[in-house]
Amino acid sequence: MNRMYNSMEPRVIDDDMLKVAVGEQGPREEAGQLAKQEGILFKDVMSLQLDFQNILHIDNLWQFENLRKLQLDNNIIEKIEGLENLVHLVWLDLSFNNIEAIEGLDTLVNLEDLSLFNNRISKIDSLDALVKLQVLSLGNNQIDNMMNLIYLRKFKCLRTLNLSGNPIAEAEDYKMFIYAYLPDLVYLDFRRIDDHAKKMAEMKHQYSIDEMKHRENQMQIKQEEEQARRMKLEEHKMAFVEHLDDSYLFDSMYAEDVEGNKLSYLPGVGDLLAAYPSQ
Repeated sequence: MNRMYNSMEPRVIDDDMLKVAVGEQGPREEAGQLAKQEGILFKDVMSLQLDFQNILHIDNLWQFENLRKLQLDNNIIEKIEGLENLVHLVWLDLSFNNIEAIEGLDTLVNLEDLSLFNNRISKIDSLDALVKLQVLSLGNNQIDNMMNLIYLRKFKCLRTLNLSGNPIAEAEDYKMFIYAYLPDLVYLDFRRIDDHAKKMAEMKHQYSIDEMKHRENQMQIKQEEEQARRMKLEEHKMAFVEHLDDSYLFDSMYAEDVEGNKLSYLPGVGDLLAAYPSQ
């Protein structure tokens, strides 16, 4: 079940909370005493634990610019926000909160392990920037659309997925569907995926998967062509010769030339104008 507001007053992350957390989680013994005397700079902190603090809003974390691990589980957080500066984050735990939507993760391009276990999420999306994602825990949420799982195909590094406790996990074809459409997964719902079961699933869904792969390949080709076009245009802009390798210059001569456009009505000129771009 999701955490509900308790008798404690909801809290935000302020400097006092952060100083206490950093002090308690910092170095011990002689090094710890020295750190207390001189103070620990937030930018030097690599790991931060803020669980069970009754936190309602994520805030004031911008100073932790080198943070690698952040623990915000077991709070009452409703919205993923305030994480923009944590670009080096590798591990993020937001489990056992009241989050309804996946958002606010666009800058976390180095994230490898993300837990959103036991929240109120109904749709898997807005993870596109997490290209290094290896572990994703979305168990005990409200995800009910099996086709939504196809979105996870784009995460080529994803090896561990937890969706137990969601409505889709009750579907008859749940596991076979995931085995077939997410072939690179190694673990699903805390269990290693059996190679034989994976082959059976691929055979069962082979026709649909082949069609999907074809569409994905076509899309990939278009994206690569568009990327190459943009790169070429940037090169030409640097040399101040953009668009001079196609019919842009020729077309621009007639774009606002009313008199010139009248030439296209002369016999044979229309055919010449139509043939020019391809020749």
